[in-house]
Amino acid sequence: MLDRLRFKFNLLFLRMLTPFMPGSTHVAFVGAGSSRQLCNHIATLGPRRVLVVTDKPLRELGVSEQAVAGLVDAGVAISWFDGVLPDPTYEQVDAGLAILKQDNCDVLLAIGGGSVMDCAKVMAVRATSDEDPHNWEGLGKVKHDGLPVYAIPTTAGTGSEGTAGAVVKDSATLTKSVMSGDTMLPKATALDASLMQGLPPHITAATGMDALTHAIEAYIGVWERGNRIADSRAAVKLVFEHLPSAVVHGEDLKARESMAMAAYYGGMAINQVFVGSVHALAHQIGGKYGIPHGLANALILPHVLEFCREEAEQSLAELAIAIGVGEEGEPASQLSHKFIAAVRDLRTTVGIPDQSELLRQEDFDQLAQQAADECLGYPVPRLLDKQAALDILHKISEQPA
Repeated sequence: MLDRLRFKFNLLFLRMLTPFMPGSTHVAFVGAGSSRQLCNHIATLGPRRVLVVTDKPLRELGVSEQAVAGLVDAGVAISWFDGVLPDPTYEQVDAGLAILKQDNCDVLLAIGGGSVMDCAKVMAVRATSDEDPHNWEGLGKVKHDGLPVYAIPTTAGTGSEGTAGAVVKDSATLTKSVMSGDTMLPKATALDASLMQGLPPHITAATGMDALTHAIEAYIGVWERGNRIADSRAAVKLVFEHLPSAVVHGEDLKARESMAMAAYYGGMAINQVFVGSVHALAHQIGGKYGIPHGLANALILPHVLEFCREEAEQSLAELAIAIGVGEEGEPASQLSHKFIAAVRDLRTTVGIPDQSELLRQEDFDQLAQQAADECLGYPVPRLLDKQAALDILHKISEQPA
């Protein structure tokens, strides 16, 4: 009973915040070569020095250098921090911050996946505040202005280029925490699919399922539907139509561009309604076992949809019609089952398993409780309790129950 009261209070509080949440980045450049347009845009603003935040693999492959060519050609001074790893930690944030301050940088340009963009966002708000960043953990707690951040995503998944939030891992507790505030929204982004053509199939698949999860969770959220519905429905359709081709034919520029748009639309949608039970549980197994976030979401998504199917029946039915697995006039119950089956089929098609060997049953009790606690802050159609989280953990584990 106490959890449900906390859940209702949190929903009321977050509903009050919704009108103040950003809906999109200020500027979005789209298309092959748009990274140069973004760089030209940054150059016209006259930055003192830009800190490029990326990871070592992207820099070694030359992707990061390709992305910043416009800055170099414009004579903009740049520094580099390429120490971001998957699931960025506060230590990584501090390492990048040290370079930022040492080189007197006043702008950050994130080039990479969600980990890179999230790390850059937290660096930007750390640069202008001496407050303990752990105090910002939660929704809407970053109140002060940070340094301007620009983003060039090299994966189509997190949508972090279009969101005002970030996820950071505590390396001591192995837990992930969300922090957000409208000042964390990137000033502009470039959706340059030409930078994504070399992305390996397994990463393409996992990040694509991440984008799908964002879109679905935004669509079935219980707040007023508003603008997020068009964004999230468009993202769902784009993923179903183009993810298989992007996985199998990585050079397919149309598929890559469509997936980049799907991730961006998904990001804009969750800006308005946050995420849900899938993320509440995925954050736990990602933090504990190092399972990539998109893969964690893909493992959990169908099970959460089954868990809340009756409460989200009408929304799931609408999505079934949108992706063409059902028709108007069919019972909503039937359509909702068809949509969940389509999600499972898509996951199989792109080569993602339905279980993981990394999960350990001795951890499940704690992970389930943490997921249930996190879910209290999300506008979900059905509150994920500890028992439901435990049931899902057993289903996605290769260990016998």
